[in-house]
Amino acid sequence: QVQLVESGGGLVQPGGSLRLSCAASGSITSPNVMGWFRQSPGKQRELVATIYSGSYPNYADSVKGRFSISRENGENTVYLQMSSLKSEDTAVYYCHFWQQRTGYSWGRGTQVTVSS
Repeated sequence: QVQLVESGGGLVQPGGSLRLSCAASGSITSPNVMGWFRQSPGKQRELVATIYSGSYPNYADSVKGRFSISRENGENTVYLQMSSLKSEDTAVYYCHFWQQRTGYSWGRGTQVTVSS
């Protein structure tokens, strides 16, 4: 099994920035995928950004140019740098991990609120 621990959520004003972190531990193999999804009240969970262990980031159109995903493979940690935040970015952000051996794993989620 793989465990994910997220940190970095909070309240930020429109136009501000936040950085989310997620550390994976447990039975980890390569290649794998780490990333972030988000869910707002009344909406389905949606992809924000993912990145393979060999880089190759992928972004939702709604966050391209504003969010940046990166990872430290040696520490199995993924980061999401969020800039130019908008009210519609308000959601619970979930860390995501996939590998062939164990399939999908999810973090508990961290709240991001963009409001003045």
